[in-house]
Amino acid sequence: MPPIKMYTTGVCPYCVRAKQFLKSKGVTQIEEIRVDMHPDQRDHMMQITGRRTVPQIFIGDTHVGGCDDLIALDGRGGLAPLLSPAQG
Repeated sequence: MPPIKMYTTGVCPYCVRAKQFLKSKGVTQIEEIRVDMHPDQRDHMMQITGRRTVPQIFIGDTHVGGCDDLIALDGRGGLAPLLSPAQG
């Protein structure tokens, strides 16, 4: 499975939902970057995604987007191929 990185804050319900959703899909490890504790990381997140909201989710080198984007990707059948071990 490719590495999964998620930019989050401590009080974001969408971040919690996205983490739970990924775990329901078999994800066991998520690198969480707390932008509320590390403002420089929020700046970096905004530079690489063009977005300022959290969560911002990366699976490997693919920017998935936020929680709704993640769930929509799964609904289109696009999440499973990203999570496959061959991608990691």
